[in-house]
Amino acid sequence: MTENEYIAVDLETTGLNPKEDRILEIGALLVRDGVVQEEFQRLVNPCCLLGETTVQITGITDEMAAGGAELKAAMEEFLDFCGGLPLLGHRVLFDYRFLKRAAVNLGHSFERSGMDTLELCRRFMPVEEKKNLQDACRYFGITSMGSHRALWDAWSAHFLYQELAGRYRAADEKPFLPKPLIYKVKREQPASKRQKERLQELLKYHKIKAPVQLDSLTRNEASRLVDKITAKYGRI
Repeated sequence: MTENEYIAVDLETTGLNPKEDRILEIGALLVRDGVVQEEFQRLVNPCCLLGETTVQITGITDEMAAGGAELKAAMEEFLDFCGGLPLLGHRVLFDYRFLKRAAVNLGHSFERSGMDTLELCRRFMPVEEKKNLQDACRYFGITSMGSHRALWDAWSAHFLYQELAGRYRAADEKPFLPKPLIYKVKREQPASKRQKERLQELLKYHKIKAPVQLDSLTRNEASRLVDKITAKYGRI
């Protein structure tokens, strides 16, 4: 395995916090010898309504999301797809946190190494240049396939990495080698029967619609949702 064998990956998510938000789309490329061998793309049903900002940024609607795969099925396919290869992404730890939490909750270990094109851009681009994925690609003359859809951004990260490697790796290989991705997470238990009953009582009492499918909640998520509802609407 070399730094030219990896899984370029990007996620669309319902928010920025892996403890509270959910995977919406997975896009990935299997790369060997610097060449893309296979693509992977799955819309994932987050079992909740999407915020207006998420819809605007991604172009993914509630109707599209509802037709996505269950998280378990999508993650099983993704884990088979990526095997033991390192991950590549722009701010790759962001995506890894969501993926590892999902994998661990499904009973899988997901320890990975990875390469981060954002770190490489911070090392090799001028300080004054913007280093988000779109602007970094523009700086290096990489034609964008689009943005804010997972597979498009995976392709952009792959092209960016190959461009950076072509320019700078011969002089300094170390920044291009995979490094361990560190994120500690414990498996979460599903919401208890009593928690779901409590939520149903609150929703009925306050005459509000559930913002998420109750069967998809973990115990921690259920507790946070109870707190949010009571803080906004009051107790029964």
